[in-house]
Amino acid sequence: MKKSISSSFGISKRENHDSSPFYNLKMYKNFQDTKEIMAENIISKHKLNNIYKKSSEIMSEIPNNSIHLVVTSPPYNVNKEYDNNLSLDEYLKLLENVFKETYRVLVDGGRVCINVANIGRKPYIPLTTYINSIMINIGYLMRGEIIWDKSASSGVSLAWGSFQSASNPVLRDTHEYILIFSKTSFKREKMEKNDTITKEKFMEYSKSIWRFPTASAKKIGHPAPFPVELPSRLIEFYSFQNDIILDPFMGSGTTAVAALNLNRYFLGYEINQDYIDIAKKRIFQETFYTQ
Repeated sequence: MKKSISSSFGISKRENHDSSPFYNLKMYKNFQDTKEIMAENIISKHKLNNIYKKSSEIMSEIPNNSIHLVVTSPPYNVNKEYDNNLSLDEYLKLLENVFKETYRVLVDGGRVCINVANIGRKPYIPLTTYINSIMINIGYLMRGEIIWDKSASSGVSLAWGSFQSASNPVLRDTHEYILIFSKTSFKREKMEKNDTITKEKFMEYSKSIWRFPTASAKKIGHPAPFPVELPSRLIEFYSFQNDIILDPFMGSGTTAVAALNLNRYFLGYEINQDYIDIAKKRIFQETFYTQ
């Protein structure tokens, strides 16, 4: 098949596409992935599927280059019952410490998926901007971002600002972001592992806007749970069967449930014992663990 190549005016067909002219631009000079691949360390199976009750700022239980995918949603530090009242600088330092550790434990080519929402109105705090900067400074390669459209279940908001007036109208956020990064290389070698995603799911999940409803905080027992659909999509799209999935902010265990149901392993960190108990209960009730 004849290759198409990047054009200054765009191009419609992408099959067998040669994008090297675009990525050879000066803009991309400092963003090439690393070619040297470090050996993967194997974690014994009896140490997997475990939640550690401690801060994920130091994950001494996990060796270097051993985790395949990180899926997480950090606490937003907005006075939820699981949050500490940190200053913005303290909060960002916490995230930096955690994501430095995830960088250490990830295999080369391993991915990080961070679900986050921007917060506040006076002023609006763009957590996505801060997190992107932290991740790039650590050394991660950014793959892109997904917009999670929650409008179907967002309900009626009273945060109108100046209703029907240009005096001070307020945008009502009905979306969150999922920021995607890789360690050292965009590609992971398949080795002898199997993909599990169908063609139909792949076509849907590769879109940058996802639409599915939120999860019920009251039903799950956690003030800010994400739905199982979110980690399930990320796990199938970005990992192979029997990979190890890490959630450094495990919360109510949603990532663990999704990982087990997709024939992956999980590891997690959580400082609240009540949420660990909820997570273990959900793992028992909501998974059909087959490994």
